[in-house]
Amino acid sequence: MKRFLTFLAITLAVLTASAQVNFSVNYKRVSPTEIDVIFTGTAAPGWHIYGTNIPDGGPTPASFNIDSAKGVKLKGGLKGGPGLKNVEDPIFEMPVSFYEGKATFTQRLELTEKNYDFKGYLKFGACNDENCLPPTSVDCAVKGADGPDKAAAVEETPAEEETPVEAAVDSAAAVVPVVVDSAAASKLWTPVIKELNDYGNANNTAGKSLWVIFGLGILGGLVALLTPCVWPIIPMTVSFFLKRAKDDRKKGIKDAITYGISIVVIYVALGLIITSLFGASALNDLSTNAVFNILFFLMLVVFAASFLGGFEITLPSSWTSGVDSKAEKTTGLLSIFLMAFTLSLVSFSCTGPIIGFLLVEVSTSGGTAIAPTIGMLGFAIALAVPFTFFAMFPSLLKKTSRGGNWMNQIKVVLGLLELAFAFKFFSVADLAYQWHLLDRETFLCIWIGIFATLAFYLFGWIRFPHDEVDPDEGYKTSVPAYFIGLASFAFAIYMIPGLWGAPCKAVSAFAPPMNTQDFKLVELKVEPKFLDYEEGMAYAKAHNKPVMVDFTGYGCVNCRKMEMAVWQDSKVRDMLNDDYVLISLYVDEKKPLAEPIVVQENGQEVKLRTVGDRWSYLQRSKFGANAQPFYVLLNNEGEPIGPSRSYDEDIDAYVNFLKAGLSEYKNQAVAE
Repeated sequence: MKRFLTFLAITLAVLTASAQVNFSVNYKRVSPTEIDVIFTGTAAPGWHIYGTNIPDGGPTPASFNIDSAKGVKLKGGLKGGPGLKNVEDPIFEMPVSFYEGKATFTQRLELTEKNYDFKGYLKFGACNDENCLPPTSVDCAVKGADGPDKAAAVEETPAEEETPVEAAVDSAAAVVPVVVDSAAASKLWTPVIKELNDYGNANNTAGKSLWVIFGLGILGGLVALLTPCVWPIIPMTVSFFLKRAKDDRKKGIKDAITYGISIVVIYVALGLIITSLFGASALNDLSTNAVFNILFFLMLVVFAASFLGGFEITLPSSWTSGVDSKAEKTTGLLSIFLMAFTLSLVSFSCTGPIIGFLLVEVSTSGGTAIAPTIGMLGFAIALAVPFTFFAMFPSLLKKTSRGGNWMNQIKVVLGLLELAFAFKFFSVADLAYQWHLLDRETFLCIWIGIFATLAFYLFGWIRFPHDEVDPDEGYKTSVPAYFIGLASFAFAIYMIPGLWGAPCKAVSAFAPPMNTQDFKLVELKVEPKFLDYEEGMAYAKAHNKPVMVDFTGYGCVNCRKMEMAVWQDSKVRDMLNDDYVLISLYVDEKKPLAEPIVVQENGQEVKLRTVGDRWSYLQRSKFGANAQPFYVLLNNEGEPIGPSRSYDEDIDAYVNFLKAGLSEYKNQAVAE
């Protein structure tokens, strides 16, 4: 039964990896003495394959390597095909290049002898927004007896010689092994896939992320509902529908429900249009596009200035009046739909920046293709429900029709929040171009100033042009405004220690990384005790400590994110440094092994040529995983003491993960 479960886990892992990146290799005779080896890769949506020109310290570049060569030599280097994208990576702080969808690499070989025999391989790296495949090899082989001495014969039969020989090589071939090499025969290399699964080893957060996106949409809709552009429309529009029905209240309620559904349809259609025009992967590329982030920064600053009373942003009156007149003249469902469309146009100056920020956030945070649509669904429901509710209870409209200075307050609060988030987008551009205009302490200074200003405004110490102040009574701070202002002021104070290097984890997702900060009172960081699995396990056993194995990579973006956002937390840092033996295994380590190790995987021979290949093989064979970052807690026998974890910046969950493993380790020690 155990073997069956292991085989099932292996099969599932193979199928998963096959859906990520696949490569085939073709051979083409281009002259009597030259052969092109053509590697063609296909990547699943959201995945990208790195190009050949990657600086040291960056992701794994595509490279061509030789196992053996007789009568053959390389002619030139590995050449990439069309479609290469070049971007500035804010994590590695360097330019990187990659392919999406399809990648082609060509290596030309020159025949130097009549009898020739060549074996080599393409090594490539591939990532999505959450995980990276380990550096993967695609083997190739060329053998023949028609070298330079038989050039004439080759020219006489070009059709036969130029026929491409296809050898489909799946990147999943190096996913999960069936047998192990001599080193893997030890207990430390014994597979523990079933044991991990027994701990509930499921790290799928896709469902959760969609619910979070839906919740963000609802939150955005509720915020938009309270803006001065939308709130006053509620009583006017519901009254309009009640007038249409006159004495037939049921018809009025039915029309109002139809109106609410129309609002949902309009905003969900907007989400679908955004997704179809750009696609989730294209929108995700915008997260590191400097030009886009600068433009979005400027847009948010303009909207913020408008909300603060500097000027009004309105669509041309002919647009809204034209649609409104159409709604008055038409009847039935069309008139109701046009009224909903009128609401969308009239409220644009308030809902526009909220919708824009929502779409950008859900599309650049690794969401699925339907993420923008899910976000807009939540937004539309939150916006549409009040219209239906007030149609059912029209007497409540009297209480909502009163305007006042509270609407201006909401507008100012939104304006200051938009200004704060604008600098998050400017930070991305600043990191990409390495301007160093917005390092961490500069960013924190700006946010401290913004949230302090928000507090002073709500306390009544600062006024903006559109605020109403009674000349006799002056300005009176309401109780809700006071509590919100107090929270804002406390948040500003909370960020002040960050100017001297405090983690300030509440803003770590928005602020530039810690390595951009010039001044730190204390330099504390997490560093692995070992970079070798067996050495680290031997040390842990001698010192009676549990182990955390960190499968990582020099080119793993999300590994760096975890190290900066999670490992820097004091609780995580102290536990990793004091309670565990941390072993970091770099699956893209290029140091060659003393001699290649040959293993059988999925019925094929796979060579482990480098130290990184060996650690990648350990991850696949022992734990049934092949993506980084990957964290697993072990006892001194190499057995798991808890479920594994991958990319997830939830610090509390990570602390609980470490505490649970430590508790299990102590319980096992007591039982022995």
